[in-house]
Amino acid sequence: MFASSPAAAAAAAPVNATTVPVAQAAAAAKVTPKQTVYTASRNIPWGSTLKVTTKVINPKTGKIAKGNVSFQAWSNGAWRTWSTKASTNGWVTFTVKPTSNVLFRTLFAGSGYNWKLSPNTRVTVRASGAKVLAEAKRHKGALYLYGASGPNRFDCSGFTKYVYKKAAGKSLPHKANLQQKYGTGIAKNKKQIGDLIVFRSGSYGSHVGIYAGNGYVYDSPHSGARVGLHKIWNNNYVVRRLVA
Repeated sequence: MFASSPAAAAAAAPVNATTVPVAQAAAAAKVTPKQTVYTASRNIPWGSTLKVTTKVINPKTGKIAKGNVSFQAWSNGAWRTWSTKASTNGWVTFTVKPTSNVLFRTLFAGSGYNWKLSPNTRVTVRASGAKVLAEAKRHKGALYLYGASGPNRFDCSGFTKYVYKKAAGKSLPHKANLQQKYGTGIAKNKKQIGDLIVFRSGSYGSHVGIYAGNGYVYDSPHSGARVGLHKIWNNNYVVRRLVA
């Protein structure tokens, strides 16, 4: 005799204590992967690339766990995904260029696996010559004004004073001769972008600019001129380094 309805059929079916719903079985079968994150440095100069590599393994089998890995950074009160890549061989590498200190983590998600978050990692982005130069370039075309120190017009020492404060948090006096006493003295053949160039009359600092490479500086030259890239015009100058 056959049951007359699906409900009756279910009631008539023998009960097996080991049988569980398919959805529950699938959930129970999920594995929490092992995720390891590597980063070469947690303190990098501004403008450099941060390389983050994550390895994801199935701890039950020791084999690679396939899925997607997201690089997330904390920003404005929330975790935000910067990049997502597929994990096909167990390794995923992200390269990013943070412009300020960053707190990051990676998130793995894959079929048959539980989501897995890495521990949070904090990376410090310190001021660099590249950051100083980038700030100097932002003011190209600003008109010279004696006694001005930004943000729209500058004299020579007002320009360097403003740029170093903005880019690196360094405080300089508003006078070229006094600025040559700040930072570390560097040989001319060792100068790097972002270094302070102090032009002198004898030993007196009479003009300042920011080294831009290849024998050029960014500076605010004189009345009627504008901030721009200018060739170093004489050899009587000293180099001061305020950021590494």
